[in-house]
Amino acid sequence: MNYKTAKRMDSLPFSGIRAVMEKATKMQQAGERVIHMEIGRPDFDTPEKIKKAAYDSLAKGNVFYTSNYGTPELRKAIAEWEQEKNHVAYDSSEVLVTVGVGEGTYASMAAFLEEGDEVLVPNPVWLNYLHVPSSLGAKPVTYNLKEENDYQIDMEELESKITDRTRMIVIVDPSNPTGSVFSRETLERLAEIAIRHDLLVLSDEIYEQLVYDGAEHISIASLPGMKERTITLSGCSKAYSMTGWRLGYMCAPKEIIQACVRVHQYTITCASSFVQEAAVTALKECDEDVEAMRREYQRRKDYVVKALNEIDGISCNNPRGAFYIFVNIKKLGKTSMEMAEYLLETAKVALVPGSAFGDGGEGYLRISYACSYEDLTEACERIKAAVEALRK
Repeated sequence: MNYKTAKRMDSLPFSGIRAVMEKATKMQQAGERVIHMEIGRPDFDTPEKIKKAAYDSLAKGNVFYTSNYGTPELRKAIAEWEQEKNHVAYDSSEVLVTVGVGEGTYASMAAFLEEGDEVLVPNPVWLNYLHVPSSLGAKPVTYNLKEENDYQIDMEELESKITDRTRMIVIVDPSNPTGSVFSRETLERLAEIAIRHDLLVLSDEIYEQLVYDGAEHISIASLPGMKERTITLSGCSKAYSMTGWRLGYMCAPKEIIQACVRVHQYTITCASSFVQEAAVTALKECDEDVEAMRREYQRRKDYVVKALNEIDGISCNNPRGAFYIFVNIKKLGKTSMEMAEYLLETAKVALVPGSAFGDGGEGYLRISYACSYEDLTEACERIKAAVEALRK
């Protein structure tokens, strides 16, 4: 049969992150010792209390569909968590449980973007925010996050991109791939622009609990006039080391939730019932587990930032969130893809080319320090040797 894909598939390339991971995995299967720093996956096991809650839920027979919106218990726990941590007063009716932030991203954009609409997207950014709107016939219009500005938003540039077709602004805070955290001043200025132009804000806050060096995460929905126009996405994947559990959520005014659930019900139906019960335990009982992981990430980050900045030819800012470092390789005379391939083949270290996150990422590599301290020290030594060999 002659298969012909839909035209919209032209805008959906394979993930550059997964391409690196696949190649690294094949090398590992061939017996090579590859250090994986390409994937945004915590290396910690899920806390035992969460796993036990899932086992107990299964034992009780919680194996059936839940409401499309999620279980009442989890929606209530999410609303309470957002009130306590982010100071935003949500009712349970303003919460939708999703299958990760990825599904929340799709539902949010499918519900509110028409063909030809424009959405302002950071550059560099997690790939979904470029390709999901494109697949829906909308246009992602990028605004730059620059190293010399500590990856804060240039408001003049952002506002210059707004047209009569602009419907939404996307922010990822803390950032994937840069690890930056937006300041209160940045968020207040962004809020003023969103209100003045009557725009929705899609705020991805999945890394909100992973901040360092005294940084404060501020949810933009907590600012005056912003709850009514903000879709907040978060979940359990990163802070609770539950990436494979696929549990995310969306908080927004009830009218927004009701629009998004219509997309959700025809694509997902609901998140897994026993995973939802485990997520209640995560939100209510695992603050100490999260803090222990956060402290270890801080230790790892401090080491890697220092080690990389001691290598002639590369440099990096000190990120204050997530578990990524965006490494400047512009002095080495190679593209980010060439350098990622060189380090994978020569140093057996898997990193992601910055170009995978948009053209603003060219000249950089993304390092994930969500792997063991021992692997990080060995990886930095290998990177140093490979860079020194390249510069000879």
